[in-house]
Amino acid sequence: MIVKDDRTKEQKLTHQWAVIGTDRILSHWGKAFGGMSYAGWAFDRSGKHGKRTQDECLEWVKSRTDMQRVRLVYLPTYRPTAAHTHIYLWDEV
Repeated sequence: MIVKDDRTKEQKLTHQWAVIGTDRILSHWGKAFGGMSYAGWAFDRSGKHGKRTQDECLEWVKSRTDMQRVRLVYLPTYRPTAAHTHIYLWDEV
């Protein structure tokens, strides 16, 4: 299992929630060969480190045609089962 997390050490303390989706395009090939590929966008629920809200992030990920099974997760306890998971920053989208 490969997990790539774009958050800095400091952001891992503030950006602890993410909207995760199963990437139907990247699953089963490349770094996720033979398995699923997940993509997630981490954000700060307090709103102190970015102007975008949880609802905006959720709606944006749901609107993507490549994302399936979109869900909200708490990253400190989240254990992905995908072959490849990439956590992006919602603040940078």
